[in-house]
Amino acid sequence: MLQLIDLCKSYGPLEVVSHVSLEIGESEIVAIVGPSGAGKTTLLQIAGTLDRPDSGQVIYDGTDVFRLKDRKLSEFRNANIGFIFQFHQLLPEFTAGENVAMPALIAGMRRKEALAKAESLLAELGLAERIHHKPSELSGGEKQRVAIARALINSPRVVLADEPTGSLDSRNRDEIRAVISSLRDRLHQTFVIVTHDPTVASIADRTVAMADGKITAISV
Repeated sequence: MLQLIDLCKSYGPLEVVSHVSLEIGESEIVAIVGPSGAGKTTLLQIAGTLDRPDSGQVIYDGTDVFRLKDRKLSEFRNANIGFIFQFHQLLPEFTAGENVAMPALIAGMRRKEALAKAESLLAELGLAERIHHKPSELSGGEKQRVAIARALINSPRVVLADEPTGSLDSRNRDEIRAVISSLRDRLHQTFVIVTHDPTVASIADRTVAMADGKITAISV
């Protein structure tokens, strides 16, 4: 479903991703682990089309995404890729429901339909009573569940998560880990997760270890 082919990326003289190739299948959870500076986040950003490689290809179901014009690439990203960040990046002036609906509204969905879908997703994630609350009124774990719902609103092919439990305490970390595992089992959602947390990596079908911009091991 997703192919990363011989990706390279440098910032000045520093090569942060070096000839990385990886295939990710439908309904798979893949964890990317390694020390800080290993190139994990840069690889995730390239896979999510947020950054361009110096060389190599990113292919989703036969579409070589970096051959798309900028507008088409943005449309492809919004429709096919969901993102979860370490710090939820919710917009503080909007409610949970409005934050979740935002990518659908950007994609052109009618407001009433987008908010109804957002409400359904939040209810599925145990936040039915928090739909009209703003981020400042939510706990850390609740904010991250809102961010997960936002990542899912456009029914993306893959969700890319960068340290999704990194800012949470152990209870909320366990909660988010269970949510991700459940979404894969129920919705057959594909996840690629950059993490330092071994308990998060433990739910993955495969763990990809990186160091110095390269893949050093893949374990099942």
